[in-house]
Amino acid sequence: MDKLFGKIAVTIKANFIIFSMFLPALVLAQKINQKEIKREKTLAKSVTIIRDNWGVPHIYGKTDAAVVFGLMYAQCEDNFKGIERNYLYQLGKQTEVDGETNLYTDVQLQLIADSADAIKDYKTSAPWFRKLLDAFADGINYYLYKHPEVKPKVFKHFEPWYALMFTDGSVAATETGGIKLSETKDFYSTTPEKLGAVTGQPVKNIYDMVNERETGSNGFAIAPSKSASGHALLYINPHVPFYFRSEVELVSDEGLNAYGAVTWGQFFIYQGFNKHCGWMHTSAYADVADLYAEKVSKKDGKWYYEYDGKLRPIITRELSFKIKHNDEIEQRSITGYYTHHGPVLGARDGKWLALKANNRSYNALVESWLITKANNLAEYKKAMNMLSNATNSTVYADDKGNTIFWYGNYIPKRNPKYDWSLPVDGSTSATEWQGVHKLSEIITITNPATGWIQNCNSTPYTASGTSSPDKSKYPVYMAPDGENYRAVTAIRILKDAKNLTLDELVAKGYDHYLAAFDDLLPSLFKAYDAAPDSVKQSLAEPIKILQQWDRNTAIHSVASSLAIEWGTLMMKALPPPQTDQESTFITRRFQTLVKTISPAQQLAWLNDVLQNLQSRFGTWKVEWGEMNRYQRPDDGISFDDNKPSIPVGLTGSGFGQLPSFQSRTMNTNKRYGYSGNSFIAVVEFGTRLRAKSIVNGGSSFDPASKNFTDQEQGIIDGKFKDVLFYKKDVLKHAQRSYHPGDGFK
Repeated sequence: MDKLFGKIAVTIKANFIIFSMFLPALVLAQKINQKEIKREKTLAKSVTIIRDNWGVPHIYGKTDAAVVFGLMYAQCEDNFKGIERNYLYQLGKQTEVDGETNLYTDVQLQLIADSADAIKDYKTSAPWFRKLLDAFADGINYYLYKHPEVKPKVFKHFEPWYALMFTDGSVAATETGGIKLSETKDFYSTTPEKLGAVTGQPVKNIYDMVNERETGSNGFAIAPSKSASGHALLYINPHVPFYFRSEVELVSDEGLNAYGAVTWGQFFIYQGFNKHCGWMHTSAYADVADLYAEKVSKKDGKWYYEYDGKLRPIITRELSFKIKHNDEIEQRSITGYYTHHGPVLGARDGKWLALKANNRSYNALVESWLITKANNLAEYKKAMNMLSNATNSTVYADDKGNTIFWYGNYIPKRNPKYDWSLPVDGSTSATEWQGVHKLSEIITITNPATGWIQNCNSTPYTASGTSSPDKSKYPVYMAPDGENYRAVTAIRILKDAKNLTLDELVAKGYDHYLAAFDDLLPSLFKAYDAAPDSVKQSLAEPIKILQQWDRNTAIHSVASSLAIEWGTLMMKALPPPQTDQESTFITRRFQTLVKTISPAQQLAWLNDVLQNLQSRFGTWKVEWGEMNRYQRPDDGISFDDNKPSIPVGLTGSGFGQLPSFQSRTMNTNKRYGYSGNSFIAVVEFGTRLRAKSIVNGGSSFDPASKNFTDQEQGIIDGKFKDVLFYKKDVLKHAQRSYHPGDGFK
């Protein structure tokens, strides 16, 4: 009998193994719903995608939903990997591809945004908006259906509620209130009894931030009185990782007619313009997220926190992770903790830190969509009155001549007696938010008398020269940030500008001056003057080169190489800021730095630069363009000194340069760009809209395409292409016109 049962067990096991082999195919087959495919085919017929000579997709549809469908299909054609990667991040599923590497990033994201809430929002969404959400998913799923050769890492089928997990198009879309990933890791990787004993860590040094990626931007609005045409001008210049967004045009019979940059996997134009108005979002440092220090205790095996003299139970939620280990997947659960303020992301000095923020919001996604359809200032303000955009300021211009700057949008009201840059006491109702500020209450500049507006992720209190807002009229938390060197340069080049054309505004946006060295170099020269003769003799030539330098970067400039390499070592010495807000006071921190670094150390670092360059290149007299290069590898990551590349006379914006080209060595001797200028546009809002744009590299992600690198020289030199906004012009320059599903090579 035992042998019989053994044979049965073996048979069952064998059949299960055979079934398991076919399970992925069966699951995938279940996803190919014929009713869904029929719906998608109908939508596809109502959409036309025209690729212009630059590879830019112009998407025309009968309805807004049809255009969204076509947009998502076109995005998939260009960069499905980028779309999937963004949703792996937003849904906290990176471990399914990366393993343990991104576990605690996933923990943060799952704590902050609950997919159950997004599903609920989808089910209760307005019928007109649900059509857009459905079209979003249909466009991606139809692409996967038509391209079985594409093998997603995780997502075999996209759900319409996914879009409600990704409601902010910013590169820095998730607010954590200043808590660091290491604090989340320390908190959630320890035993429950030790959770309250974690000590926090300071904010990262600016050098580390600069060398990871830039999240800054430049936005300029020029009044008709300052332009040559008598029309308002807008300059759109985000600084993000290269290839972070795509350039598109969206046109429907329901009034949609917008052009600009779309973050991979989203269906609204994040930075761009329509026929009547344009918007440039810059990352804001208005305080929109707060950490609450919770006083916790354990009773009868359960956690509680104190609030107004009473104990409340800590809420828990199981977070689920699939963690890849080679060819195997580990299932792991982590218990997430919450108070009524929000998710607990870490602890400092024995107190748990709960985050209160507005990171995932149905209204934020609706607001972003409505902005693209606003045909005048009233409609634009109506969209902004949803007060749901948590991370962005807006520089605005329109065809009526309006130029406006809103510093933020969603800003909670708080008791100004508290220091909101630090965690506040979570045990008292006195620290609760008091609603959200009205649009009319936030810092705003409207049609300034100076005729210009600049925002370079810097304080709004210098955004328009003498027409800037009065700092004393606003609570500190509305604009706790300081000045940076890009803003210093922007003010200098705009304050006396007159009769600006599109090309002249581009030229100003490509100003090469490095204002930081106005503070850094005098200290070095003073150190040299006081140095012993032996030191002077060895450094005489490089010091002379730096003294004669005009502080503008250039391809053939040896001084640029010396200054940037030396300045980078100086950056390393910046003391870590204690808060996110403190990190924004760039000019003040640099000015303090040169007073604290010894003269001998400054000279020693210059000598280190000379030796390093000599070792890498055989001479320290290296022109900046020789060592600073643009290269677009086929796989996007494998940089090679032996392969073709282009000299670049730009640098990152940390030293105050307006156009940004952040570069570093990549297991190479030369430095290669990876972040900074991405999509840039300049717009004139006349009777007939005129615009020019450029993207990094090119619109295509196919190395075999002519559109893979056809814009690389233009973005380096600031030579923009004409935007083909009107369909008549698009047709004249069309490479191909097709319906989704017809295929595109």
